[in-house]
Amino acid sequence: MDKFIIEGGVVLKGKVKISGSKNAALPIIAATLLTGKECLLKNIPQLNDTKVMNKLIVSLGGKVAFEAGVVRAENRNISNFKAPYDLVKTMRASVYVMGALLGRYHKAEVAMPGGCIIGERPINLHLSGFEKLGAKITVEHGYIKAVAKKLKGADIYLDTVSVGATANLLMASVLAEGKTLLRNAAQEPHILDLCSFLNTLGAKITGAGTNTISIQGVSSLKGGTYEVISDYIEAETFMVAAAITNGKITLENAPAENLQAVKEKLLETGAEIKKNGINIEVRGIKTPKPSNIDTAPYPGFPTDMQAQWMSLMAVSSGASILNETIWEKRFMHVPELNRMGANITTKGNTAIVTGVRELSGAPVMVSDLRAGASLVLAGLRAKGTTEISRVYHLDRGYESIEKKLEALGARIKRVK
Repeated sequence: MDKFIIEGGVVLKGKVKISGSKNAALPIIAATLLTGKECLLKNIPQLNDTKVMNKLIVSLGGKVAFEAGVVRAENRNISNFKAPYDLVKTMRASVYVMGALLGRYHKAEVAMPGGCIIGERPINLHLSGFEKLGAKITVEHGYIKAVAKKLKGADIYLDTVSVGATANLLMASVLAEGKTLLRNAAQEPHILDLCSFLNTLGAKITGAGTNTISIQGVSSLKGGTYEVISDYIEAETFMVAAAITNGKITLENAPAENLQAVKEKLLETGAEIKKNGINIEVRGIKTPKPSNIDTAPYPGFPTDMQAQWMSLMAVSSGASILNETIWEKRFMHVPELNRMGANITTKGNTAIVTGVRELSGAPVMVSDLRAGASLVLAGLRAKGTTEISRVYHLDRGYESIEKKLEALGARIKRVK
């Protein structure tokens, strides 16, 4: 397994181009199963997860080519309706093919999903929604089977806000007979992007970006060309990179409209943020001020930025409180940060971070995708050498992160 070696203490400066959104790309690639016509997807990040999703489509009988950030999919002759465990175990988003297969072919069989271990992530909301649309669900031998004679629109209320369930039910309902209402739906930018893509193919979806989405079923979908939005989590990670290193970074192709929660918190720490045309400039300060956060569904502070924020608060001028309200096991980076000299205590889903003067480099291990980003940020700030193992987690969600950081002046290298 690869690892990163970071020599900390460098002030990052320069420009970085933000890649396409992983969280938007994955359901959109899965949604190409809903049509037999060719789909051309642009701004797709070169990540392990996007590669796995493409392999999954191919395993079902689809034709997919992926080169230079462009996915060309033509899924006319789908012949297999079973998503194999070997692919699904590595990526939770594999479950998206269930909604697409069920929507178009009225049958699907998907292994129980894997992915980062950040807490209990049941898919009961997906399954109960499928049942309301008319599917029969069975679970046996580690696989979820869904079959239906036909799907009919339904009024579906999600007990909790779920990005995954919202995306899956969108795909299952676009070809269903009649109208479907998704209430308490997720409002994340990648859900809005999925709806925009489906509408490009001829779906009739309204209310995207609100908590009630209306889908009027259509008989079929066409092909189309679509450009995926930029990754707001990657953009926010680089914003924190500027803040934690007292640097000055210009973000190119950043989705400014999706960065508000983290932007406001960074301003509280004393960072300066300026919008310059389509670019965003972030300037840090040597000792950031403390700032409390409570993670929340969009447009609140994203759970996917909690770990990175903790690294920043670890070198702040006081104490801050971080409440993780989404996942119950998302503090696995705490012991690793404390190995680097941070002063962090946890109780339940609350972390109290008391800022220290400096962090020190140490050997640390990545437990999940965003935890890995937090350790990279800490290593950039720390004195001495930080050795980060199991960086394959980072490869799931950040496109060439070490190369982008190196271009900003970081002393970081990937070694076998």
